[in-house]
Amino acid sequence: MRTLLLNFFIMVTTLSYGQNLTTLTPLQIKKLDSIATQDVPKSAPGIATGIVSNGKIIYEKVAGFANLKDSILITKDSRFNIASNGKQFTALQILVLIDEGKLRLNDDIRKYLPTIYPKLTSKLTIENLLNHTSGIRDVYDLWSLQGLTWWENSFDNKTVLQLIEKQQELNFEPNSKYLYSNSNYILLALIIEKVTGKTFVENTNELFLKLNMPNTSFESDHRKIRGQIAKAYFNFDTWTTYNWIWNVCGDGNLFSTLSDQLEWEQIIQGKPNNQIKKTIIEESQNFTNNSIFKNYGYGLEFGTYKGLNYKFHEGATGAWKATVTRFPDKISFITLTNTGKSTPDRQTRQMVDVVFNLNEKSNNFETKPTKIGSFVSDDDIIGTYQTEDNYTFQFEKRDNFLYLKRIGRNDVGLEREADNIFNQTYDKNFKQEFKKNEKGEMTVTVYYTSHSPYTLTKSNSNWNNFNFKSINGKFRNIETNVDIKIKYISDNYYEIKSRNRGVTKGLLITPTKLLVDNYVLEIEKPNMILLSSDRIQRVKFVRVE
Repeated sequence: MRTLLLNFFIMVTTLSYGQNLTTLTPLQIKKLDSIATQDVPKSAPGIATGIVSNGKIIYEKVAGFANLKDSILITKDSRFNIASNGKQFTALQILVLIDEGKLRLNDDIRKYLPTIYPKLTSKLTIENLLNHTSGIRDVYDLWSLQGLTWWENSFDNKTVLQLIEKQQELNFEPNSKYLYSNSNYILLALIIEKVTGKTFVENTNELFLKLNMPNTSFESDHRKIRGQIAKAYFNFDTWTTYNWIWNVCGDGNLFSTLSDQLEWEQIIQGKPNNQIKKTIIEESQNFTNNSIFKNYGYGLEFGTYKGLNYKFHEGATGAWKATVTRFPDKISFITLTNTGKSTPDRQTRQMVDVVFNLNEKSNNFETKPTKIGSFVSDDDIIGTYQTEDNYTFQFEKRDNFLYLKRIGRNDVGLEREADNIFNQTYDKNFKQEFKKNEKGEMTVTVYYTSHSPYTLTKSNSNWNNFNFKSINGKFRNIETNVDIKIKYISDNYYEIKSRNRGVTKGLLITPTKLLVDNYVLEIEKPNMILLSSDRIQRVKFVRVE
């Protein structure tokens, strides 16, 4: 009954703000202004943000500088790179072409791009690209594997196609999983060009004019970016900008203004636009027709915030960051920034708290264990723990104190808080709860104030008679032309050399799993290793020495 009442309260709250909200109180505006400017100190880059409700702009705020050198302030017409938030417009252009009968959602993409995956027998559709179920590896992660820093290069969409053409395998069978990959939307941009005979930028510029968004455009030539740009700045003791030389687009690289983005939100909420069919706009806010995984649609993510369903997307490229959130009953929040200090995803949700009168300090998740369990000794805790996607904790004892080790992070000292609960020595909010699961395996559940709890399971590997030098050698991936040299050092540690990435250290956590920086190397057989990272999975390396 309590749950039903809570859900009813949330529903009524959403309806009251979504359907009837036309103005904000002075107190709300004061709070929103404070949130918008919290990371905009004097003489610094800043933010452009706004709220649209029932087709009406009810809040706008700009603060900070678009260009520190020339002392140009940010305005609602300053152009920001909104990065992955541009995916929704690539998807919209696809929907326009589908409506015109030039494409179908279930078309195999090799109908338009015949040079990629010629040996793949499974169907690979436009819909798979749209909702990230294609299994195609993310080109940014592939470039990183090659030792390339993408933003230091002037790659374009043809460069992306050339790299995809070299890929012989996918991360997984199409439509069997969801995994976000920027490659999907770059390929959609190339398909749009194939179908129309015009460049992707020409196509979408026409789209933006029809949407009354004249200052919005994808940029495929960094030398020709027009308008007053809100230059991106990081802060390393002083504000530092950099030259933008990137030419890949479709997945992002969309420059837009607060004015144009608010116009788009008004159109979504029903503002008349006679040049793009209302049915197309409405479809763009839904899942794709045959979507199995209900977390991504036409360039939009779907989720919940403090019990409220919403659609959203985040964009980040260097110091440029952007967030859009859309709640039921027509209320949207937009935030664009050009400062490395700002976190628009957090700030935008703080604004949601103010407008919806939500508890600003509440979370949708537990931030600490709910009860104390059975006593767990230090010796039972010591070992290596993993999640299913290979995130790893190591617990070891030194000088009678427990320490947590994580690759790429400093070691953390732990203190016992209760029989089976520990916390970080200098951060009491970082808690670890140890207990056995139904299989009798030791687990640790990790709690913190900024994320949902997650659980890792202790590895119980048999190292008897294991030859640590058996995986020494040189391995090559022909899809990226990357070589990896592996040499055993001692105590489960290996030296890892790559011409592309230099020298680093790896840790063998099971007889078949080697962790190297943010990569997992699975020893599939003596002569083969499968490399996985966030958005590239099971990349095959074969022994050559």
